Amino acid sequence: MAQWKWPAFYTTPMTQVVLVGITCFATVGMFSAVSNLGAGGLEDVSLSDTANSVLYAMFAVTGLVSGGIANVLGPRLTLFLGTLGYALYVGALWCYQTQGTSWFLILAGAILGVTAALLWSAQGAIMMSYPLEKDKGKAFSVFWAIFQFGSLIGAIIALAINIRSGGLSSVSTSTYIAFLVIIFVGVASAFLVLPPNLVVRGDGTLVKLQAASKPHEEIIGMWRVLKDRRLLALLPMFFASNYFYAYQGAINTARFDAPTRALNAVLEGAGAIVGALMIGYLVLDIKWLKRRTRGYLGLGVVTFITIAVWACGLGWQVSFDRARAKELPYINYKDADYRAKAPLYFFYYFGDACYQALAYWIMSALTNDPFTLARFAGLYKALQSAGAAGSFGMDAVATPFLNELLASWIMMLASFPLAFLVIRTIKETNYGDEQVVYAEDVQHAAMEQGGATEGEVGSIDKERDDIVAETEVKA
Repeated sequence: MAQWKWPAFYTTPMTQVVLVGITCFATVGMFSAVSNLGAGGLEDVSLSDTANSVLYAMFAVTGLVSGGIANVLGPRLTLFLGTLGYALYVGALWCYQTQGTSWFLILAGAILGVTAALLWSAQGAIMMSYPLEKDKGKAFSVFWAIFQFGSLIGAIIALAINIRSGGLSSVSTSTYIAFLVIIFVGVASAFLVLPPNLVVRGDGTLVKLQAASKPHEEIIGMWRVLKDRRLLALLPMFFASNYFYAYQGAINTARFDAPTRALNAVLEGAGAIVGALMIGYLVLDIKWLKRRTRGYLGLGVVTFITIAVWACGLGWQVSFDRARAKELPYINYKDADYRAKAPLYFFYYFGDACYQALAYWIMSALTNDPFTLARFAGLYKALQSAGAAGSFGMDAVATPFLNELLASWIMMLASFPLAFLVIRTIKETNYGDEQVVYAEDVQHAAMEQGGATEGEVGSIDKERDDIVAETEVKA
């Protein structure tokens, strides 16, 4: 029986990246939006911190195996399961608001840590493996801009509420319902994503012949990843990639009033979108430069941004500490003093987007295989979450702000020389080393094996084995 034949535009890598972006916009983006409403919209900040600590801890542990799980289940089911945790967590916030069930919120945080690792492993594999090598920077830009637009919308909502009411304590249940409706749209959108064996790149190649992997293959594959010296050299970069969030959030709370904190969140979202578009389109995917040169250029740009932005942050940080921050009046967005602080929050997240883009781009330049890149993405998020958990723990014990800034900054700077060594190993293309299969070859082979139609391609084991043998020469 003939299978459904997808329209040509729908099977393109960028369409799939956009779909994943929409899924994350409606789920992760709305989760970030709720977080922008002040401790997740809760009056009890300590409870929100506890739930987030449990979340990141579970995220870090699950990330070690989430890539393998994503490969076995396939991207659709993995994304679907990953989105459910966000719906549960926002629902738990609503439940706590109406019933006071703090235990359920902490449990939801733990479950979200598990499901988020699944979602980000599938997302990373799609974003890094589906596009052509020349488009991987742009793929990050498109995804990150769509995803961060969700956070930006939430920040604008929080800003509007703050300006209207003069502050934000707890959030009405109708607000939670509105966010939940959007999140469930994101949950449903996960089924729009195609598996790698149905995605055709611009040069006519399939991303992968297999729709999913097998458990024993994942055990072997993960062991190989853990032995890859190039990936091990990137671990410090992974660990540092979210470490600074705790510090930036802490000084935001300590030095700004509620409406200004909401405005800072808007600037953060805007900075992340602009930074992602800039680094992907104007640096990492420049057509006339060789791939390794683009990597060096990207590293140079990110290093410069990191030094410049954090040096400005240091210049402000030395003017106060935790104790003095409690004595100083809050800064309001109408104050003259705020004019020098607003750009800092924009460029903190501008730099964050560039840093994340470079990390993803380097990983995607090491291989085009979606299964391997899913494992890479899982490990990346595991280390990233471990770093975030550590930074929040550091802030929870009232570590001096200056120490938090220096720890975040030094870790990022220390990761750059190791990233340079990995970039040195990047080849101009991986197509010659990895099996490349053309969709046209699969179609012809399918029709030769019993008169199959062109729609009946991509996932039949017998066809797959024959095509692999026929295309090894092309590889």
